[in-house]
Amino acid sequence: MKRALVTGGSGGIGAAICKRLAADGLHVIVHANRGRDKASAICTAIIADGGSAEVAVFDITDAEATKVALETLLEAGPVQVLVNNAGIHSDAVFPGMTSAQWHSVIDVSLHGFFNVTQPLTMPMIRTRWGRIINVSSIAAVTGNRGQVNYSAAKGALHSATKSLALELASRGITVNAVAPGIIATGMIEEAFDDKAIQNIVPMKRAGKPEEVADLIGFLASPNAAYISGQIISINGGMI
Repeated sequence: MKRALVTGGSGGIGAAICKRLAADGLHVIVHANRGRDKASAICTAIIADGGSAEVAVFDITDAEATKVALETLLEAGPVQVLVNNAGIHSDAVFPGMTSAQWHSVIDVSLHGFFNVTQPLTMPMIRTRWGRIINVSSIAAVTGNRGQVNYSAAKGALHSATKSLALELASRGITVNAVAPGIIATGMIEEAFDDKAIQNIVPMKRAGKPEEVADLIGFLASPNAAYISGQIISINGGMI
């Protein structure tokens, strides 16, 4: 059974990704930082449905703690599917953005990507098969007012995706990014009401976390073996 690690697996989109990958027959490692209880509940639900899952709790911005946690996970075998889903917002117009807001967002989305992905790459290479999927945002494609930090972090992730895809293509490993638009999670519901969503999204609705998870499930499957280095938007026709 292939093993998958989903960072930020205790969040709305993360939970849907974990459940989809488990339904596809992978052993899913549900990562959390502060959301241990939510991650445990997701694991319980997966197991109740006949799937296989476990919880891993560590701070991806802490390089040493992440290294130790991953070494422990690798004792059971390589992780062949990695979904870098963890990310945070700390929005402010740029003239009023603090250094802490800038660095906290960059640390999670970009440095966290390195801290998690780099230690898992060589074990994945040895298996000659792997899937690395980075969850980005429409903000990295179009930009967004009040999110210079978030757009910068996710935009850099796009470039990293393309470069890493080139490095790993000959090893049977694909690397792609998924850039969701407005997805129905608690965070989005606080920012957009139904009228705003209808004005912004041509499909007149927010996307479902399960729709993002379905795309990621496909990219993680053997059927997506010839797709790599791509930034795939899922946004209801916004761009």
